[in-house]
Amino acid sequence: MEVENGSRMADRWRWSRQQVFTMVAMSSVNFSSMICYSILAPFFPSEARRKGVSQTIIGLIFGWYALCVLLVSLLLGKYIVQIGAKFMIISGIFVSAVCTMLFGLLDRTSSGMPFILLCFLVRSVNAVGFAAAVTSSFAILAKVFPNNIATVMGCVEVFTGLGLILGPPLGGWLYQSFGFEIPFIALGCLLFAMVPFNICLLPKLDADESESSFLRLCSCVRILLICFALFTLSSGLGFLDATLALFAVDKFSMSSGSVGLLMMGLSLPYGAASPVFGFFSDKFPHLRRWMMVTGGMITAMGFCLLGPVPVLHVTSHLWLTVLMLVLIGFSLCLTGIPSFAEMLVSAHELGLPENLSTLGLVSGLFSAVWSAGMFFGPVVGGYVAQQVNFQSASGVQGGITFIAALLLGVFYIYEEFQKKRSLQCKGNGSPADPDATTPLLNSTNPS
Repeated sequence: MEVENGSRMADRWRWSRQQVFTMVAMSSVNFSSMICYSILAPFFPSEARRKGVSQTIIGLIFGWYALCVLLVSLLLGKYIVQIGAKFMIISGIFVSAVCTMLFGLLDRTSSGMPFILLCFLVRSVNAVGFAAAVTSSFAILAKVFPNNIATVMGCVEVFTGLGLILGPPLGGWLYQSFGFEIPFIALGCLLFAMVPFNICLLPKLDADESESSFLRLCSCVRILLICFALFTLSSGLGFLDATLALFAVDKFSMSSGSVGLLMMGLSLPYGAASPVFGFFSDKFPHLRRWMMVTGGMITAMGFCLLGPVPVLHVTSHLWLTVLMLVLIGFSLCLTGIPSFAEMLVSAHELGLPENLSTLGLVSGLFSAVWSAGMFFGPVVGGYVAQQVNFQSASGVQGGITFIAALLLGVFYIYEEFQKKRSLQCKGNGSPADPDATTPLLNSTNPS
């Protein structure tokens, strides 16, 4: 029996040629997409302010991108089978490449309203491409790696973190050395190179249509609470994208290049810890829920001390800001990595079939919720930072994150209580609530 279990574990971690190619392709997509996304943060807020754009509108420009991703992700997740996962991801990369290069030409436009309108237009189309790439990539990973999705996502997130690490300092350096256009043109060319690369590597997946729907998926309270936790995490990232650069420049007199290095304090620990937490999540699936709750609590504390919040009466120092960014980076990973796997488990518990259609729905919902937070964070956080200050806005973000983690923790405690109660009723021969006695699934799907 032990030999048989050991053989199964070995098969679980032995990858086929198709899986290796898929892993390489998804890693390249995540890296190139994230490096193009993150180059804006160090210098675009300052450039936009010179163009006569207020901090609130800067937040809207960042947030509008996420809002478009939200709406498009739900649509693409629903129709991923009809469109085709491989076609969706390749066309998404192509659209993002074109829009990234076009964005670099916006500094030639007039200040004020023309610049603002073109920013919204180009970011809107770019969001469609990004949504297509991200939604299909999650579905493809879950389809090709059904038995260890959290570990694989953790490994792919290393390249997400690497893109986020390199994007700000590279963008800041290219901007200081060559101006506004070159960062976008250079990275747009990188995205173009990913198109033929992924055409060759990505497999074509067989898909069956089903009657699954987002309404049925959202009928699960656990999924809704996980979505709320995800929302608070992404809103925190969006808030930092739109406000941290201006705060660092005003408070610590930092240059654009130095701000890019500062942001590495967030992305470096995220990328480094992702495979570790992913492996841990697959190895001990029963601990995923508490990983998410713990990560949310730590993230809330990090945001409250980032400014820090005025009510704490703590003096702001550069070393404290860096330390809190590192802490937030680790905690975001601790919450985010197991959340997708936990959503898949919950979807299967609802009776949704284990096919590409369900994976598309879960991927679309995941992307949409993440994007909703990326819209809320820059818009609301940017407004509060402009009307009050960065410290108070960071405290608001921390408070929302704490509420989400608290609700998720209370629900999991209640769920454990109901499970123990149903087992006691079953042991005493009493009828139990069938919903309460439904066992939780493992992360391992039947192959």
